[in-house]
Amino acid sequence: MDNQLYSEFIEAIKEALQNNNQALAVAKIQEYFDLQNNIPLNIAITGETGSGKSTFVNAFRGIDSEDEEAAPTDCVETISEVTPYPHPKYPNVTLWDLPGIGSTKFPADKYLELVEFEKFDFFIIISDTRFRENDWKLAQEIQKIGKKFYYVRSKIDNDLRHQRKKKDFNEERTLARIKKNCIQGLRDQGVNSPQVFLVSSFELHLYDFHLLHETLERELPAHKRNALLLAMPNINLEIINKKKEAFQAKIKYLATLSAAAAAVPVPGLSVGVDVALLVGVVTKYIVGFGLDSSSLKRLSRSSGVPLKDLMVVIVSPLAATEITSDLILKLLAQCVNTATLMAAEEGSRYIPILGIPAAMGLSFVTTYEALNMFLNMLAEDAERVLKRVLGLNTSV
Repeated sequence: MDNQLYSEFIEAIKEALQNNNQALAVAKIQEYFDLQNNIPLNIAITGETGSGKSTFVNAFRGIDSEDEEAAPTDCVETISEVTPYPHPKYPNVTLWDLPGIGSTKFPADKYLELVEFEKFDFFIIISDTRFRENDWKLAQEIQKIGKKFYYVRSKIDNDLRHQRKKKDFNEERTLARIKKNCIQGLRDQGVNSPQVFLVSSFELHLYDFHLLHETLERELPAHKRNALLLAMPNINLEIINKKKEAFQAKIKYLATLSAAAAAVPVPGLSVGVDVALLVGVVTKYIVGFGLDSSSLKRLSRSSGVPLKDLMVVIVSPLAATEITSDLILKLLAQCVNTATLMAAEEGSRYIPILGIPAAMGLSFVTTYEALNMFLNMLAEDAERVLKRVLGLNTSV
């Protein structure tokens, strides 16, 4: 969000509060959140029948094939239209399952036009063996229109399982050979600098999925990166830390919204707005880290780890529960420093001339510290849940 639009939100919130309209102020804050999270990201997934497209689409969105929102993963090609699959928590991020190129309905020479290529931010071309003629033909057409595309060599776990039967098996050498063969085959067909990633949709924390994410993050426009990051499943501690950093970068702006509420000389009004703001932000933290009830249930199904085993490593009282004003106030009261700041803010309003500026400063600091406290709690919970899923030692 640019500075001008941000300033307009600040003024709208202040005006609502000056008119003693707390509901409108809270609605404006919610509108601010919604704008932050509504940047569209459209990812095109294409490949031949049985290549693992649907399984990849589901894994990318953090769900398994049994989920009611899952893309069908049967072996029969059922995709005859471009099919959207929005992320279950971030519907602004959509993976589009494209029909196979070269069919009667989607001939190779008109494929991009028919699937309306303009709406896609980038293409992922999936194959479970070698990349075939239709794959590199599509890549050449995508190159011509200046869009980004990436090759995913899927089902790499199957290849390794077969290769392990050999006496001289070495996993690192085998993976390097498969990637080299894919790259060389694409170069032989005239594809410039092909980017190939070896992926198992059932074990995203292994092999090249993290490299795929890093590449997408690096090559996407800046305003799209946050949408990608929040939609990513927590496959490693680095992803969790990046999410934490992204949330942390916005805290100063949220604290400024709180200070704007404190500028209005109405006793009790600032605290009410601050708590409403904290409820909204903490809820977004919970969803972003995958600690809401539905995300934890999905994670349990996809990982095979019982839900109770995931819940037992969660320390904070915020995860897997509804965030209410009462819960936030209770937790703030338990934090001596934050509770003292809130009391000081309310008391400073009665000081002539300097009271309101002091209240604004205290409101900023209170919200800033509270959000950092809640963010740290939830990031640590997310790390413990991931370690439990990966079978690592978890200290509670």
